[in-house]
Amino acid sequence: MESLSCAISTLAVIFATLTFLSKVLFPKSHKLNLKFPPGPKPWPIIGNLNLIVVIASSPEIAKQILRTHDHVFASRPQAAAGKYTTYNHLNISWAPHGPYWRQGRKIYLSELFNSKRLDSFEYIRVEETCAFLSQLCALSGKPVTLKEHLSRLTLGIISRIVLGKKYFSVSESETSIVALDEFQQMLDELFLLNGVLNIGDWIPWLELLDLQGYVKRMKALKKKFDRFHDHVFGEHRSNKEGVKEFVPKDIVDVLLKLADDPNIEVKLNYDSVRELTQDLIAEGTDTLATTVDWAMSELMKQPHLIEKAIEELDRVIGRER
Repeated sequence: MESLSCAISTLAVIFATLTFLSKVLFPKSHKLNLKFPPGPKPWPIIGNLNLIVVIASSPEIAKQILRTHDHVFASRPQAAAGKYTTYNHLNISWAPHGPYWRQGRKIYLSELFNSKRLDSFEYIRVEETCAFLSQLCALSGKPVTLKEHLSRLTLGIISRIVLGKKYFSVSESETSIVALDEFQQMLDELFLLNGVLNIGDWIPWLELLDLQGYVKRMKALKKKFDRFHDHVFGEHRSNKEGVKEFVPKDIVDVLLKLADDPNIEVKLNYDSVRELTQDLIAEGTDTLATTVDWAMSELMKQPHLIEKAIEELDRVIGRER
């Protein structure tokens, strides 16, 4: 051990000496003629390490970022969350600006969110909403955490539209690939890990250390979603085997059909289909539930708005509804 320590110390001294001599003897060879934009004066030793972001705090800077150089700033920085939780940045939010990103948006708009397809899923929204209202009526007079019921409602609607059915069990008597509470925890973990400040993203040489443990959690979450997606896609593929003119029944069927299309601009692989599916479920569940929850909270603070809404329902729909 002593000989190893001496060798390391000797190498460190030699490296430092050579570095010093090279800068003294060849000072100009290490200077690059780069014209950097003006910035805050760096601190000794740490430089600008304490200032890891640039804030567009003036109209001129905002114009440069959002209009003049918008194509440069259109992509999000490559981060661990995009790598491990979105199948190496295949999510539309994490994907770099380019052909794949444009094709993903096109698929969402033309194949998934067109009026004809949305109308075909109307019965799902009606059935799930009626079940939701029945549950609330059964809890009449009791305290209710509305966000939980809204999350269950939106998850039920999105799951049936995207996956064709609910692949999670609500009670212990039901059998499925995952329990409802566990799947909701997976979604919560997904949102949390995509919003944390991971030190390794800002200081790359600390990435391997995973000081906060976020990367470990991301990898564990990815395994859970892999297991879920493999089960769902395996079932969908088996359903269309032997069917000559298969008609897509849900969005997963549509995505799998596009993945087999040789004429598509950017080839969709298995990970692309998994991530597009995961994106629809996650974003469609949390965003809608949170929006309705905030709207209901605001209505509770202003009772006159509730009365106005009831009057509008009576006028438009009628009291015999």
